[in-house]
Amino acid sequence: MKMSQNTVLITGGTSGIGYALAAQLLKRRNTVIITGRTEERLTAVRQSLSGVHTYVCDQSDPAAIVRLYAEVTRAFPDLNVLINNAGIGLKLNLNDTTRPLEDLEKEIRTNLIGPIQLINQFLPQLKRQKAAMIVNVTSGLAFVPLPLKPIYCATKAAMHSYTQSLRVQLKHSSIKVVELAPPATNTDFNKGQEEMNSASLMDVNKFARVSVRGLERGREEILPGMSPIIRLIGRLRPHATFRRAEAEQMAVHGEDSAKRLQ
Repeated sequence: MKMSQNTVLITGGTSGIGYALAAQLLKRRNTVIITGRTEERLTAVRQSLSGVHTYVCDQSDPAAIVRLYAEVTRAFPDLNVLINNAGIGLKLNLNDTTRPLEDLEKEIRTNLIGPIQLINQFLPQLKRQKAAMIVNVTSGLAFVPLPLKPIYCATKAAMHSYTQSLRVQLKHSSIKVVELAPPATNTDFNKGQEEMNSASLMDVNKFARVSVRGLERGREEILPGMSPIIRLIGRLRPHATFRRAEAEQMAVHGEDSAKRLQ
C-alpha cells in the first residue's frame, strides 16, 4: 500500500513510537490524527508536529472510543488507516494480592480490549475505502514474555493471536491487517527499567522509518531490530528467558533477605 495521501489515525501518539510514526507519516504527505489521554500533552504535540490533528481519548474507557469514532469519522470521512499503538506496561509482583482489581484491569482494557473495540468501531468506515489498513502494534514480548511485566506481555501475546485471526477473516475485504512488533526501543516507555532490557535499545526514529518502509512493501508482519531474534528464541529456546528471570528474582530476594537481617 502506498504510504502517502492516506488519512491515518494513530492511538497514543503524544510520545515514543506513536509520535515517531506520526512524524514519519506527516513527512509523506498523509493526513495524520493522533489520540492522547490529556489535552495538555496533545497541545504540546501540535506545537512540535505541524499539521497533526488531535483528539483526547483514554481507550480504557469504552464510551471514549464511541465518542472518538463519531468525532473522527465526521471530520475525516476518508479515514483509511488505523494504527493501534496506545498501551501501558507495568512491573507487577504477582505475589502481592493486595493490588486493587482496577489496577490489574487497566492494562487489559488499554492494551487488549481497547484496540479490539476500536477495530470493531472503525471497521465499517475502513471497509468503505478502496484501500485500507489496520496496524496492531504488539511487542517482541508477545513471543518471549518478560515475567516482571506479566499482564503487559499477556495482552501483547493476545493481540498477536487476535491479529492473525483478524487477518484471515478480513482476507476478502479491502483491509490489509499488519502486526508491528517493536523490540526494546529508546522511549520514555523504557525509562526506569533499563535493567530489564538485556539488548541495546533501538532508536525510535529509526524504528519508525523501518516500520513505514515495511508498510510500503506490503509486509503482514514487521519485526524491526531485535524482534526477529526474540521470536526465534521464543520458538527454539522458550525457557531461556525464564531461567534468567528466575536468577534475577533470586538475586532480588537475596538482597531483601540481607536487608532484613541487618
